[in-house]
Amino acid sequence: MRLLVVEDDPVLQDGLSVGLSLAGFSSEVVDCLGDARAALAAGGFDGVVLDVMLPDGSGLDLLAEWRSAGVTLPVLVLTARDQVAERIAGLDRGADDYLGKPFDLEELSARLRAVLRRSEGRAAPTLEWNGLVLDPARMAGTQRGSTLAFSRREFGILHALMERPGAILAKSMLEERLYGWQEEVESNTVEVHIHKLRGKLGADFIETVRGAGYRLAAP
Repeated sequence: MRLLVVEDDPVLQDGLSVGLSLAGFSSEVVDCLGDARAALAAGGFDGVVLDVMLPDGSGLDLLAEWRSAGVTLPVLVLTARDQVAERIAGLDRGADDYLGKPFDLEELSARLRAVLRRSEGRAAPTLEWNGLVLDPARMAGTQRGSTLAFSRREFGILHALMERPGAILAKSMLEERLYGWQEEVESNTVEVHIHKLRGKLGADFIETVRGAGYRLAAP
């Protein structure tokens, strides 16, 4: 899952980037409203983590602007402004969740998983396909009674495919899930991880659609 993080504190930027990566998220960090607008316009995000107090204005004003424009992307407000009235204001202006600073990274990750699955129309915390049950909270799966562990990037590819079973996902779309803007994309990374996933799940679990990308094989 690819997140836009709007936060101007450099220390917190680094902490969020690393911590969210370990939790299975890919994140792009910007530090002002202007860059947030440009990043969102470029597209490719599954959700937003939004600070309120930013150098060029209020994150809540940006949120209201997005909602007025019809942007439905899930937004979690993460801010030191955590009084009851401020939380109510944030939720009423369009936030899907609101978390005060200081915060626990595991709680932030759990809240993000919750708002993202609700945005996908899912209530269950796990995804299922063709005998595999994938648990995003543990980045692990269960297949025919056996527990399977995945690397962060293996999980990222598998999660993307299981979010849209039957859909063909281009290699470039999968690369977006694995890498941030400033990370160098290795030319054969997707192929390598697809190969490893087939070794764990079965050679026919993921199909290669020549010239188009990858999809989950029909049950």
